[in-house]
Amino acid sequence: MAQIHPNLTITKSGISLIKANLHQAPLFISTLEATKQEVEEEIALGVKVPIPKDMAGGYTHERHKKNFFILQKAGNLFQITGDKKYAEYIKEVFMAYADMFPTLPLHPTNRSYATGKIFWQCLNDANWLVYCSQAYDCIYDYLTKEERHHLESNLFRPFADFISLENPRFFNRVHNHSTWANAAVGMIGLAMHDEELIERALFGIQDDGIDPTMVDDDGGYIKVEGQKKAGFFAQLDYSFSPDGHFTEGPYYLRYAMSPFLLFSKCLHNSRPELNIYNYRDGILEKAIYSMLNETDANGLFFPINDAQKGMSWLSREVVGAIDIGYHDFGLDPMLLSIAEKQGKVLLDENGFVVARDLAKGMATPFAHKSIAYNDGADGKMGGIGILRANGDEGDEICLLMKYAAHGMGHGHFDRLGYSLYDETGEVIQDYGSARWVNIDQKGGGRYLPENQTYAKQTIAHNTVTANEISQYQGSVKKGDANASTQYFFDASNDDLQVVSAKDDKAYPGVEMHRTMLLLKDDNFRKPLLIDIFKLTSEQENQYDLPVWFLGHLLSASFEYEKEATSLTTLGSDHGYQHIWREATGHSDKESTQITWFGKRKFFTLTSATDPEDELIFVKTGANDPDFNLRYDPALIHRKKEAKDALYVSAIESHGRYNPVSEISSDPFSGLEKIEVLHDSVDYTVVKLTGKSQKTWTIGVANVDNDIVSNHKVKLGEKMMSWTGPIMISKTMNQ
Repeated sequence: MAQIHPNLTITKSGISLIKANLHQAPLFISTLEATKQEVEEEIALGVKVPIPKDMAGGYTHERHKKNFFILQKAGNLFQITGDKKYAEYIKEVFMAYADMFPTLPLHPTNRSYATGKIFWQCLNDANWLVYCSQAYDCIYDYLTKEERHHLESNLFRPFADFISLENPRFFNRVHNHSTWANAAVGMIGLAMHDEELIERALFGIQDDGIDPTMVDDDGGYIKVEGQKKAGFFAQLDYSFSPDGHFTEGPYYLRYAMSPFLLFSKCLHNSRPELNIYNYRDGILEKAIYSMLNETDANGLFFPINDAQKGMSWLSREVVGAIDIGYHDFGLDPMLLSIAEKQGKVLLDENGFVVARDLAKGMATPFAHKSIAYNDGADGKMGGIGILRANGDEGDEICLLMKYAAHGMGHGHFDRLGYSLYDETGEVIQDYGSARWVNIDQKGGGRYLPENQTYAKQTIAHNTVTANEISQYQGSVKKGDANASTQYFFDASNDDLQVVSAKDDKAYPGVEMHRTMLLLKDDNFRKPLLIDIFKLTSEQENQYDLPVWFLGHLLSASFEYEKEATSLTTLGSDHGYQHIWREATGHSDKESTQITWFGKRKFFTLTSATDPEDELIFVKTGANDPDFNLRYDPALIHRKKEAKDALYVSAIESHGRYNPVSEISSDPFSGLEKIEVLHDSVDYTVVKLTGKSQKTWTIGVANVDNDIVSNHKVKLGEKMMSWTGPIMISKTMNQ
């Protein structure tokens, strides 16, 4: 095979296109100039390749991380500008690494299941090789044969062997870590024309000696049942559902999209016979859109599973995904609108075409969808449902309900949990992860102990905890082996959208069935969230359903006793040990309300209640000696000694406060009460009464979800009938 360079992520034809048409792409020019300044500042500092010693956030970690980003950028600058100073700088840095690597021991921290050499974990080593392989490809022809031999024999090949043959637990599994490893070995293999490395990257290590039932310390499986041996094709086969949902969640898909797309781009350029972009019916293109849809109105990723909040489609990984996705998957003008927000592009043909077409005014707004995604490689491991609706002022309410597979080592025990968003961000939150990424003072940027003891636990999520024990007793293996099932999803009617799911495995002997609706009605300025959560069991249980609201409590319609001088924890394990009990109340009414204030808005939770129910105000932060947890409030609705239980509630966003004029508008809810009219094995019927003298009656068929089935329920002297699993009717109060 002819040795053509560069031919990984930047190509000779792409460089020719850029040089001939540079004036057509102002955003590309501005990115080019900013990158020149950044790289030349580093060149002026000289070669810096310190002996590794720090965790994430420390000097040596951040220095080596900066090196691989700068080297990749310098390589593209060399190809685009032809200025040899960039190539010379890359060569000098590589030579310094080649001098250091042969005698480099394992990283001294020794705090990972796969300890790296340059970094504390092999994952970051793989990052280094992914980016540096691109730089090597760009200067390949600039180097002499002897220089290439020196770098390949003392640095690149030993590095590839280290993160693969010497770390099979890291390399030979299905996980975002391994995707980086496979891409790193494959990309340097392509740059060096090393067929053995390319084969290893695509298909894994053949006889790795790893017990397939083994679980790593972060919970990620080495292998999954029915998995192909390993390697990049296995990542494509088992990381995604058929519609592109990533089982570890969108935060980690954002991270993993870099190796998925970068290596695929390299294979597309240098191994076109693999037809990688059409693999699994175009799974990579589907993954891009899944990733983008699993964001709120501002492009922030839903914090499903282990996720740091604030990550958005402005990240460098998504810049690459947008540019490659636009150029290689059909020139979708909606992607251009995201690129416009990002304000930067890749320094290659992909980024140039995006910048050129932006300058032509071809962008159209990205349209978020109400959509359900399946989970699992076969699409049969539950999924997530996303409902979106706009209010009368163009603002948005977005519901995310999770009934997916566990998510491997990054999964949380949160079946049938949900989070709620408006146009500004979270309203009812998912905690995300207990981690301060790349902040040295907080565990070197690693996951903190409270991630395991609190953030992953069921009580940290907006779903039911039974008997103060997390789902699946906190077992990752059990969680990954089972999934909830979608019962019904319908987003065809913008005025009434529904997602419903069941789970009978999370708690043995307990069936959970949750139905959530977004209702648009002229009586409410914003769409109303309605939640019907039914539990059935042959044994008595204690059920706790929290609502983790973001804001300051304003009022409650029930009496409660506040802990004024001292606090006690809610429990001793499964996350309860991290929760302070702040107040406890009961209600003698059939319906209760709390109102809170957040982000200059008013929100009200209206709930159907029984006299025996406990209503507990709590906040996080107990048993947290290092202040690792946020201080978040919640209301926990507790039902004790109950076999069957029914939670019915509604959340309404109904007003605003202007701190300049000091005037509030609509500070009170438009709902008056919620009643349960009927609850049986077959049917649940509830009624919402508004202060506008209207009522909304909702019927749910609990066991028959056929859209053509007819249903009848007798309510007093009246018979209610409907077709399909869900019904809602609106009437004037009499």
